[in-house]
Amino acid sequence: MTSRREVEYDQKHWKILKEKRKKALEVMDALIEMDLQSLVYGSVARGDIDERSDVDIFIPHIVPSYKVEIALETFGIVEKRIVQATPSYAIKGEIILSDNTTVSFPLVKMRERELDFYKFGGCLNYDGLKNDERVAGVNKKLILILPTSKGHKEIPLCELHSSDVAKLLKVSVEIVEERIRVLTRRKEVGRTGIFLCETVPHEKNLEIALKEIMSENPAIRRRS
Repeated sequence: MTSRREVEYDQKHWKILKEKRKKALEVMDALIEMDLQSLVYGSVARGDIDERSDVDIFIPHIVPSYKVEIALETFGIVEKRIVQATPSYAIKGEIILSDNTTVSFPLVKMRERELDFYKFGGCLNYDGLKNDERVAGVNKKLILILPTSKGHKEIPLCELHSSDVAKLLKVSVEIVEERIRVLTRRKEVGRTGIFLCETVPHEKNLEIALKEIMSENPAIRRRS
C-alpha cells in the first residue's frame, strides 16, 4: 500500500525536467505568436517526471484548428485526431508532435467541471512555467504531489478528505470525487478505452472531420 513520503530529485531528474519544460515553453511560445494562450499540465507542471513523461499542453477555449496547426507546423505534426473520453465529455482536437508532446483544445464548449480536470492534475500558464514555478496536483496513481525546493512530497488521496483536496487545488469537490472513481476503476481493470478516438488525415480540417463524424453518430451530436 502506498504511504506518505518525501522525494528528493537528483541531478538527472532536474535535467530531464528542465528539458521537458523547455520543450513546453517552445511550443507555448509558438502558440502565443498566433494569439493562442495555453497551459501545460500534468507531471511537467508538478515536477514528478521521468524520461517517458509526456509534455501535455492544453488550449482552454475553442479556437480555429488551422491556427493551431500553423503555430505547430515547424515542430513537425506526427498525427491529428479527434477524441472524446465519454459521450458526455467535451470533444477535443489533439495534435501530436515528436518527443511525446501533445497539444489539445476543445472543439465544442467545455463545462466548468471539465476545465477543473486540468487543475486537478496540476497546470501552469506560460508565465508560471517561464518563472519556473511548480504546482500541486494529483497523478494517475491517486497520489497528491506537493512540490518542494528539493523535489516533492507525496500523499495518497485515500488519506485526505475530498473537500480538503478540492480546496487545495481550487477545484470542485465533484471533480475530485469523479477523478477518484475514474482512476480507481483504471487501477482495477487496467487502462480503460475512450468513447471516440479518430485519426484525421493531415490535409483535412478538424472541424470538417468532426461534422462528418457527427453526421454518422447521434451520440456525438448530442455533445456538440
